Amino acid sequence: MKKIIACLFAIGISSISSAQIETPAPSPGQKIEQKVGLTDITLEYSRPSMKGRTIFGNLAAYGKVWRTGANENTKLTFSTDFIIDGNSLEKGTYALYTIPGKETWDIILYKDAGNWGNPENWDRTKVAAQVNVPTQNLTMNIETLTIGFDNLTNSSAILGIMWENTYVGLKLETPTDMMVSKSITQVMNGPSANDMFGAAVYYLQTDKDMNMAQVWIDKAVEMTADAPKFWYLRQQSLIHAKAGKTKTAISAAKASIKYAKIANNEDYVKMNTASLKEWGAL
Repeated sequence: MKKIIACLFAIGISSISSAQIETPAPSPGQKIEQKVGLTDITLEYSRPSMKGRTIFGNLAAYGKVWRTGANENTKLTFSTDFIIDGNSLEKGTYALYTIPGKETWDIILYKDAGNWGNPENWDRTKVAAQVNVPTQNLTMNIETLTIGFDNLTNSSAILGIMWENTYVGLKLETPTDMMVSKSITQVMNGPSANDMFGAAVYYLQTDKDMNMAQVWIDKAVEMTADAPKFWYLRQQSLIHAKAGKTKTAISAAKASIKYAKIANNEDYVKMNTASLKEWGAL
């Protein structure tokens, strides 16, 4: 009996020693995926907190390369080529480093993203971009390091870094217009009504050639004349109006209302009605 008890005790001790106790990470990781135009950008970083410490000028020393996070490299991955400070960079994954200062920071994209913290030997040839940006003082302390994307447009975003009472931002640009224009050129060799519609709406939204946009939207409406689409007609009215052709814009808006009513789409009825009032047709 004593042998059995001893055996069970030994098994219990063995089970306890092999079990893993899970505890919260001091600097939890975060992964953010952001679409900028046609480019997917992924940010991965660990988020340390102040915990009563002085950060800049102390934990993150002025004038020295900082890992800009904790644990592994902070990483930025781009699905297409992109632009920083007027310079084109190749798609791929980069480590994000910074050199904090009292009034300005250097923000660095480093080609080798496989380090734990700072590289053992800093290699200047691996610096893909280094941009000096001004600091902004915040009116309140940010307890936990926060990095994210703000001021999104079709072709740019600001990578913002906030911690303690400091904010810095780096503008990232993507070649959206070039990519869309190339796609439009390729598709126009044999475009469908949807292709025509998409190209026309893009030109409208980006304030490009309205004469070309009008050609495309008119062709799209013509190609769907057997089954008119009220959303096509809506965009046709807006493009014609922007091209200074109010009379045909009004006709398109009225047609859009007609088919929107058939589809029981009150939103388009309201939008077109508001435009007709703006153009003096009601």
